[in-house]
Amino acid sequence: MDFNASTSYYVCDLSSFHSYYSRLHGWISLFVCIFGSIANILNILVLTRREMRSPTNIILTGLAVADLLVMIDYIPYAFHLYLYRRSRRDTFTYGWTIFVLFHSNFAQVCHTISICLTLILAVWRYVAVARPQQNREWCSYKRTIFAISIAYIFCPVLCIPVYITTEVRQQVEVLDSNGMSIKSRNESLIGNTTNTTLYFVRLTEMAENHDILKELNFWIYSVVIKLLPCLVLTVVSLKLLQVLLEAKRRRRKLTNIQEQQLEKKKSCRRGDKERQTDRTTMMLLAVLLLFLLTELPQGILGLFSVLLGPGFFSTCYLMLGDVIDMLTLVNSAINFILYCTMSRQFRKTFNELFCKNCKIPRSTAKQICIENNGNTGTNHTVTQVTQV
Repeated sequence: MDFNASTSYYVCDLSSFHSYYSRLHGWISLFVCIFGSIANILNILVLTRREMRSPTNIILTGLAVADLLVMIDYIPYAFHLYLYRRSRRDTFTYGWTIFVLFHSNFAQVCHTISICLTLILAVWRYVAVARPQQNREWCSYKRTIFAISIAYIFCPVLCIPVYITTEVRQQVEVLDSNGMSIKSRNESLIGNTTNTTLYFVRLTEMAENHDILKELNFWIYSVVIKLLPCLVLTVVSLKLLQVLLEAKRRRRKLTNIQEQQLEKKKSCRRGDKERQTDRTTMMLLAVLLLFLLTELPQGILGLFSVLLGPGFFSTCYLMLGDVIDMLTLVNSAINFILYCTMSRQFRKTFNELFCKNCKIPRSTAKQICIENNGNTGTNHTVTQVTQV
């Protein structure tokens, strides 16, 4: 990396890294998207079960829908630009470029919705832990659905600068008879050439002539959509940890040996409920931490693109574009693993929903016992169950 004083642009050479990673990005992103699509569908099916209904799970369902849309939208994009290799003439057609423009806008809107819902989730959980008496009133079902609806309506409006600063623009290139570029090839070995009109997603002329539009776009992306939510989530997460630690200290002070002996069953039930609350909070903290790890670098890179100029944007930010996409995809795909790992209720509902056939019904077990003349010897019973 070096600083070019004559142009006041910060320049870093990541072209070799970009060239190497772009060959892997298509297959990696396809795997993540397929896994993430299946995982988010499972999230929606489990979280919408009657026994799972709660304001927090409604937000998680809205989050899963937004993440699922990101996954589904990225699969054809990965095939188009990374996996389905063909000539420039067939790659940069008007139809495909329209799709790329739609992809860039649609994916940004869906991911912004995901970010907004993550903020709502953090605030809702903080109220549930820090203000349990007001939780039902402040975070009721109606207010939760209203907040989710506002996120789905407000985020497309927030992304308007993205729509008005990019468009499909045409460019004439000289291509060989196979539709390949001749810029980096020996002209003496090239036969017939043709002037071909290709189409690309570029900045609009208005954005190119007015730097304020480009800077506004980056400020909204890096500060409003990325850094500000990261700051809010950091503060809320620290507050959640503080409340959890204080609650544990209070429980230790209020619990004594005499109460445990007199109200053993009641205290056990209360302890189970408190542990379930703590586990849920820790799971959501893991979701928030993952969000910070994936979104904060993107916000910092976007901010540097504004502060350090076009040199940093073209030689560093664009070269890391595939990595930024991968961070977004991972953030959208991994929540299912967190839920299964950290939520006993989610695992229980998932097993009841998808693993019923793995368990032997009670009637079958009784029939086995009858056929065995009531013999309940361990080894013989195990053999019979295995055969069934």
